Order: sequence, then C-alpha cells, then structure tokens
Amino acid sequence: MKLGDKAVFLNNCHKTLNELFDIMDKLSSLKIKDLESKTTALFIVDMVNGFAREGALKSVRVENLISDIVKLSKACDALEITKLALTDSHPQDSPEFLAYPVHCLENSNEAEIVDEIKAVGGYKLIRKNTTNGLLDSSFQKWLKDHPYMNTFIITGDCTDICIQQLAITLKTWFNMNNLKSRIIVPAQLVDTYDLGVHNGDLMNVMALYTMMCNGIEIVKEIV
Repeated sequence: MKLGDKAVFLNNCHKTLNELFDIMDKLSSLKIKDLESKTTALFIVDMVNGFAREGALKSVRVENLISDIVKLSKACDALEITKLALTDSHPQDSPEFLAYPVHCLENSNEAEIVDEIKAVGGYKLIRKNTTNGLLDSSFQKWLKDHPYMNTFIITGDCTDICIQQLAITLKTWFNMNNLKSRIIVPAQLVDTYDLGVHNGDLMNVMALYTMMCNGIEIVKEIV
C-alpha cells in the first residue's frame, strides 16, 4: 500500500469524511408496519453482558443500544415478526483469542444476553463461535428451514465486525442463489467500541458505508 504525501492524504480524507457525514445525516427512517411480517426477521447480534456490561470488551456504546433494541423487539412481537438472537459463546481454546482478548466464554455470564432484552424474549437463540454468524451451522439450518424469509433487520454490535460480516455475507448468499433479499441495518441500532486508534465514530460510519456499497439498506431508524 502506497499512501503518498501525508498532507494530500489527510486533505482527501477530510473531504471524504465530510461527504460521508452528510450521507449519514440524511438517512431516512423506516416504518416497521410497512414490512411484510411473514417474510421479515429481526436479528439481535451480540447484545450480551460481555460487550455491554462486563469483561475485557465491554463498551458503554453497546450498552446504550439496549433500550432502543428492546423497543424494536416489542414492536416485532406485536406484528408477529420472527426474531433471532445471535450471541458469542467461545470455548477456552478459541483461536479468536489470538486476535481479541478472552471474552464471552461458553456458559459464562458474559455470554448471556443482557437482562432487558432477555426479559422481552420471543427469539430463537443461536450461540456462535465466530464473528460471522452466517457461518454457524445452526444459522444455516434456520435459513434453509425458512426459505420464504427475504427481509432481515440486523441490530447490535459491533458494526465493523459481526454486523458487517453477517450483513454482507447474507446479502451475497442470496445473490449467489439468485434470490432477491432486503438486508436492513438501522444506524441508530448498531454501534462499535472506542479503543485507541479504533475510533468508534469513524469505524461505525466506515462500516455503514461499506455495507451500503454492498447492497445493504442503511436507514436512520425503524419506528
């Protein structure tokens, strides 16, 4: 990778970020009642204690998503929209710990969904040992068992890791099978973490834009 002149690089990035801000600022909202309930599913990704409230990877940004996801979960129940919760659950020897600190060990409190979302319930739980939920065999089985599903709302964390990987690979899976799909990510219902050079605001926006470039429908919120 050749960066070239630093001043030119930073100036160009400033222009791009300014345009990206405007794109995100102008996102429209989506009404949940406008979706076909029988073919729509809500995915709640990694809203667990280990990312929201305790452990090496906890983030207040993730915790702040809880109340709005609870509202959407209840709205989906009222419309009888199917719900899935995909949650990290790793064995002690998970190779993922070579890239990330130890987190969400299976059968630990970190791997449990936060109480507020758990209290609403009504979801099928899929525990995953991967950042990409689509690779999990239980999720693949669910897809095969629900061939009529073609609209998916993805919420949770982290935008630039599990959300982005699931959204893009799910979209490409449908494309590969020559099937139309609608993958929706509400910007106000996903987030990532702050840690050093990993600026949460920047990474969040870049992940949303990357998904947008790959056919994912990015909306401001779902009401």
